[in-house]
Amino acid sequence: MKYKVFIDGAEGTTGLKIHQYFQKRDDIEVLKIDSDKRKDLEERLALIKKADVSFLCLPDSAAREIADAAPAECRILDTSTAHRTDLSWVYGMPELCPQQRDMIKESNRVAVPGCHATGVILLIKPLLEAGIISADYPFSATSLTGYSGGGKKMIAQYEAGDRQRGNMGGQDILCSPRQYGISQTHKHLPEILSATGISTPPAFMPIVGDYYSGMEVTVPVKISGASKTDVEKIMSDYYEGQPLVKVKESLDDEGFIAAGRLSGSNTLEIAVEGNDENILLIATYDNLGKGASGAAIQNMNIMLGIDETKGLI
Repeated sequence: MKYKVFIDGAEGTTGLKIHQYFQKRDDIEVLKIDSDKRKDLEERLALIKKADVSFLCLPDSAAREIADAAPAECRILDTSTAHRTDLSWVYGMPELCPQQRDMIKESNRVAVPGCHATGVILLIKPLLEAGIISADYPFSATSLTGYSGGGKKMIAQYEAGDRQRGNMGGQDILCSPRQYGISQTHKHLPEILSATGISTPPAFMPIVGDYYSGMEVTVPVKISGASKTDVEKIMSDYYEGQPLVKVKESLDDEGFIAAGRLSGSNTLEIAVEGNDENILLIATYDNLGKGASGAAIQNMNIMLGIDETKGLI
């Protein structure tokens, strides 16, 4: 049996990556749309109605338009920001809580998490659930990402052949890490609030680097009455048995942690670093894998009732 899948927005970075996953599978038939009808609402709706599952890899406004027009019985995964805090949609993070997988499996509307948000949520959720840190704790998070997270335009910018790499005299600022989202209104903040239940958004510092893919999210915490060992146990217990989220003893590689260490992977690895006084919660993963397209495939597998890691490991 082959499942019919439609990717609306298959020419974008996320859509292309999803299609690459399917090229290695013999149980998926990707429904094609004529290039001149890619923006034809009725043609797209016809394919969504025919598909077992459809992916929306679209800007927010276009995702809302097609989702609102699609019949309720059509099964849709939205990779945009549009529905991540919409309570009529299920948040597509299977590791969020024990009942999340069942909610995803039974839903016809699933919102795939954002790349930065994935790391922040998975790092702080266990501590909130354990009650050793409160919802009003003043969280902060630093998130390093490869330039593929910026989509086609940023990829083209970084991979332009006429770049003068290494010239720090002002010619090539791209070879230096660049912080953004400095207004503290990053589009992933609302879903972090919604998925964790924290009182206020974390002070959030996203940084893009001159490498293709991979993420490193760090959340520092000070916890009265709990040691680094206590936190390690809480994290290990919370994610025990999770096929794509692993808690490691350490991510340290001779004093460094490379943000791109899991580029090309679909797993997310967590370690508790630092010391009893200053604890660092660190997650590394691929912004295109567990941070985007890989997560979308994991959710699709759950919705279809097949092994959630199929095509991912």
